[in-house]
Formats: sequence, C-alpha cells, structure tokens
Amino acid sequence: MTDFTMEKGADGVAVITWNTEGKSMNVMTMEAWPELDGLIDDALADEAVKGVVITSGKEGSFAGGMDLNVIAKMKEMAGDEPARGLFEGVMGIHGILRKIERAGMDDKNRGGKPIAAALPGTALGIGLELPLACHRIFAADNPKARIGLPEIMVGIFPGAGGTTRLVRKMGAMAASPLLLQGKLNDPKKAKSAGVVDEVVPADELLDRAKEWVLSDPAIVKPWDEKGYKMPGGAPYHPAGFMTFVGASAMVNKETQGAFPAARALLSAVYEGALVDFDTALRIEARWFTNVLMNPSSSAMIRSLFVNKEALEKGANRPDVPDQKVRKLGVLGAGMMGAGIALVSAMAGIEVVLIDQKQEAADKGKAYTASYMDKGIKRGKATEEKKAAALDLITATTDYAALAGCDLIVEAVFEDPKVKAEVTKQALAHVGPDCIFATNTSTLPITELAKASDTPGQFIGIHFFSPVEKMMLVEIIKGQQTGPRAVAKALDFVRQIRKTPIAVNDARFFYANRCIIPYINEGIRMVAEGVAPALIDNAARQLGFPVGPLQLVDETSIDLGAKIARATRAAMGDAYPDAAIDEVIFWMEGEGRLGRKAKAGFYDYDEAGKRQGYWPGLAERFPRAETQPDLIAVQHRLMFVQALEAVRALEEGVLEDIREGDVGAILGWGFAPWSGGPFSWLDIIGAAYAVERCGQLAQAHGPRFAAPDLLRQMGETGQSFYARFGSAARAA
Repeated sequence: MTDFTMEKGADGVAVITWNTEGKSMNVMTMEAWPELDGLIDDALADEAVKGVVITSGKEGSFAGGMDLNVIAKMKEMAGDEPARGLFEGVMGIHGILRKIERAGMDDKNRGGKPIAAALPGTALGIGLELPLACHRIFAADNPKARIGLPEIMVGIFPGAGGTTRLVRKMGAMAASPLLLQGKLNDPKKAKSAGVVDEVVPADELLDRAKEWVLSDPAIVKPWDEKGYKMPGGAPYHPAGFMTFVGASAMVNKETQGAFPAARALLSAVYEGALVDFDTALRIEARWFTNVLMNPSSSAMIRSLFVNKEALEKGANRPDVPDQKVRKLGVLGAGMMGAGIALVSAMAGIEVVLIDQKQEAADKGKAYTASYMDKGIKRGKATEEKKAAALDLITATTDYAALAGCDLIVEAVFEDPKVKAEVTKQALAHVGPDCIFATNTSTLPITELAKASDTPGQFIGIHFFSPVEKMMLVEIIKGQQTGPRAVAKALDFVRQIRKTPIAVNDARFFYANRCIIPYINEGIRMVAEGVAPALIDNAARQLGFPVGPLQLVDETSIDLGAKIARATRAAMGDAYPDAAIDEVIFWMEGEGRLGRKAKAGFYDYDEAGKRQGYWPGLAERFPRAETQPDLIAVQHRLMFVQALEAVRALEEGVLEDIREGDVGAILGWGFAPWSGGPFSWLDIIGAAYAVERCGQLAQAHGPRFAAPDLLRQMGETGQSFYARFGSAARAA
C-alpha cells in the first residue's frame, strides 16, 4: 500500500501528496513513515528540486491523525523491552520530522530547501504535527475544516513534536487550550491563534504554496536561531514562571490528578522549555513513552476511539435492510421530547411533536429556536440553519399528523398507564410498519410493549438529559422486540450522531443499574458518618464529573425517593437499601429536594449556585471521629459500579463488554482514564479484584461479593478483553 507519492514539477517544486488507500481521510501508519522519509531524501538530494510542498489527495481534508488502532497496539509491537522499543520508535518519527524541519541545512543554518504544507481542510493530530515541522503552513479557506491536536481527549498527548513545536511557536499560555483541552479551530481562527501561517482560497492553495517555496524565503525556525526566547517567557523568566504555576493549577483543577496524559504533557512542556530544542524532543518522547506504557492510555484509546467507533458503525446491528428514519413522531414536548425533536431536526429528519396542549407543543418547538439562537451568537449556526430546523418540526395536538411516521418516540411522564394510553392513540394513526419506541429510564420495556398489538416492533430508547449534550443513547430490547426494531433504533441514533449501546430488558437496564449503586453508596456513607466532602472529592479525584451527593442533588432527591419506593415494592423482603432510604426519605420530608428546590445535600444561593454542604446533615448524621482513608472510599465507589456491570453481563442484560465500557464513560462519566468498568477490572486484575471484593464484602455487606464470572476469571488469570475475544462479546 502506498500512502505518499511525489511529483517533481518543471518549476522545481516537488509536490508530495498524502493519499491513504481505502480511507476517506488520511491516517498515518507505521508503514507510511519510511515512504515519507524516502521521498524527503529524494527531494533534498535532487539539485533540480528547489523546494517541496506537502499536501493531501483527499478533497477537503489533510489528515485525521495517527491511526489510533496502531497506537493502541504500539506497546505490543515494541518487543521484549516495550519502553525502549516505544521510545526508539517515537525518536525515529522525530528524526523524520526534524529532517523536514532542517531541510538539508548545515549546523550553521546554511543551505536547505523550503518545505511548505498545504492543507485542503481538516488537520488533526499528526496531521498538524507534520505541518508544524514544515517552514510555512498554508490552509484553504474551508469553514468546515478543523485544525488542532485532540490527542488529550483519548488519553495521550501530541508526541510527534506537536507539543514542543506548538509551545515554542506560540508560548505555553497560548498553546495550552490546544494541548490541554484539545481545542479545534477553523482555518481563520487557527491563523488568528498563530497555528497556521496563511489562509488562502481553496482553489489557490497549491499555487500559493508553490509561489512561496520559489520566493527564496528564510526557512530557519526561530528555535534554531541563536538567542531564541520562548514567547511569554520560559519557566525561569518571571512571566513564564507564573504561566507554568497557573498551568499546573489549572490542570490539577480540571483533572483532579486522575488523567495521566495531562500531567505528562505538562511535564514535557516544562522540562522541554528548560533545554535546547533537540533535547526537548527527547524529553517529549520520554513522557510520551511513559503515557503509552500506562495501561490507562490503551484503555482510553480502546474505549473512546476503537470501541466507540465500532458501535457507531453498527458493530451489533442486526442484518436487515437500511432503516433510516424519514419521518419521526415525538410524543410529549417536555424537556426530553423537545430535546429529541431538536437533535432530530438538526439531523434533517421531519418531526411531528405532539403534546396535550398546543401551548406545550409550541414551547417544545421553541426549544429548538432558543438552542439555535445560542449557536448563532457563538458563530456555530446561521439563521438559515435555524429556519431549516424549525421548518422540519410540526408542533401539534393532533395525533393524525403522525400519519406517515416510520418511527415514534414516546417521551411522556414516567407512568405506565399514561404511556400505554398515548401508545394506543399514536399507533391508531400510523402504518403497520412503524416502529414504536419508549423513552424511559426505569420502566420495563416488555411490560410497556403490551400496549402495542405488535410487540416485535416495540423497543426502548433511553436518552440521557440534556439530549443535545449527552452522546450516549441506550437501546433496550424487550422480550419480543424484533431485529428490524433494533436496526431502526440503531440507525436513528446514527442519524442524530450519537453513540448507541443495545441491552436487554431488566430492572434499570444497564446505565441506571450502575449509576444508582454509585449514588446509593455515597448516601450510605453519609449515614455511616463519612464526611460528605470526602465522598464527593474522592469521586472527582477518580475522574467522575460529579460526586454521588452532588449528582443526586442534580437529578433531584424526590426522584430518588420515588425510585426507592418502586424498587422496594417490587423486591419486597429482598430489598437491600433501607439504610439509604433513611437518609433520602428524611431529606424529602425536610423539603430538601436538590438543586431545583435550592436545598439538598448542598445549600444554594438564589441563583442556584452551591454554597457548601448543608450543616443540618451533620446534625442528623454525626461525623464519625475516625474517617476512612481516600482509597477505601474510592474503592467502594468504583467496585459497587464495576460489580454491577459484571452482573449485568452475567445475566445477559449486557451482551458486549465494549458497550459496557463505552456506555459507562459516555452515560455517567465513569472514570474515563480507566476505559470503563471492564477495562478497569482488567487493569487491576481479576485476582486482585476478587480479593478486594472479599475484604469489602466483609466490611460493608454482600453487595460487594464477587460475581461467579469474576471469580472464575481470577482463578484462571483471565481478563475480560482476552476472554471475550476481539469482538468483545459475551458469547
């Protein structure tokens, strides 16, 4: 397979074109590096070549980055000494990019040939690191293009010189949003930020780059000049010192120390800023190797890229014809229904939004208008896009408007009787092939399907709130749900650009089955006298976006009380959470219903801003004199969720551990650095997990007892991803 080709023009410019075979966007592979290296050698050695332009053969894009499937396997490919192998491999890449940067110059910066990068569009990861090694970056004026270094989002950092070059080009402060937040810019904003050098009309891109190459430009990079000073100051400069102190504080505030890549990146930047450029590249390579050797990076890449992409492409989709949604009915125009209508209209789907009162239906449609208005103010949308989205939504009380719908999503009040009533009303107006979905977080799909005469066409689609922000959608198969309904739900989720997981019907499905124990464990610890700040901060230092007590305040305490009563009624004497009810029911009785009531585990000001924990909590549940250590609290919070995920797998609720990991991270923010509950158990090892479960069960109760599957794996030394194979299915 050939990734790079070169054409030498009569004008003396050699154009190297990157065109990865079989890919819609260029991605770098280990095999492609020698190709590029050889072409650069050829161009530099050829006296007829005056300079080089590196561009893309893909319309509208330069490159999507390194093939993360390759990065995920780099440690395995590195041999018996993986750290050495990784370091040497990364240094080899640095060598190629440094050759481009020096372009044949001698050690006194004499000679050399100008090399320009011409970006037709999107340039991410190595797709920007390669241009950064060139002497000038030209970007086509393509508003849809995104330029940046998003590696931090999947547990690594720019390790092919991007970190070192960007900081030296822009300064640590200016580079921090791109490096530490993975911020992406369109070409004009990238130029304004100082990332690219010129933005030119797309049809002039190559000509402008060639023109510059032939203009006999100065090509020595600032950091190769004598007396170079880093923009904004190096660490030993007063201004630079404050920058790095602030950056360290910011990283620790945002990550709570839970994400290894952020710490490693900051270390590479700080240490690299103290030395010459080539030494800085070695330091960057050392820290990049450190991150790749950390099991967190491979787990994050696997879950947030490889597995997520597989699920979005239909890894578990039934083999039935395309089920793309043409016309969608949404029953209920409240917050969930309005959000579903919004994302569907934005995806170009015709929507009928129904509510009991026209005023409510109109309000639901107005949610789309408000959302688009905010996007227009931020430059993310236009009046035309707003008008197009609103034109697709019909807000009405008339069920007859559902005629022609091929999918209906019911999003009314969480009451089986109400849901059954609207289900029957809607199905009376649609064709026999229409798929009916209920948006519910707890109610059994199999029972709700009894309201339909065709339960094979009935399915659950559980959206998370707010719909427009949450990437996960949980699809629940009832006992009689057929393959076409599953395919319809999966295709719909793909249309609205979200990530689906498909699970089988059972109490709380998968996501809430794991979230509720997390919340309950936090509440249980309050009843035991554990300091609330310790509970929530222990969770945040694991990488959870919010602690369990803050989460229950956000979702509302009366909802928790309602779920507890329903669960107790269903389970009878087997109900295990009386200690939690003591706290929840008491707070409900005190009127402390969470943020919406401006009173919960936290006190709130009039604007709804948290003011600290409510003192009355300590009066009712006095603090224990001896508090547990941080790790003990964290283990309780992690294991109580991970064990529930394993039980869901054992019972067949969860069919694919990839869905378990991706769903946990996207659905409720399960310690993203871990790759999800199954990846975390693989990191710590099944044998240790079983041993720790025994200790926790003895101290805190049978909810921590190791499931049989985990015990078997502990005895045989298996991991989840090894046991369930490359497809990661529980077959």
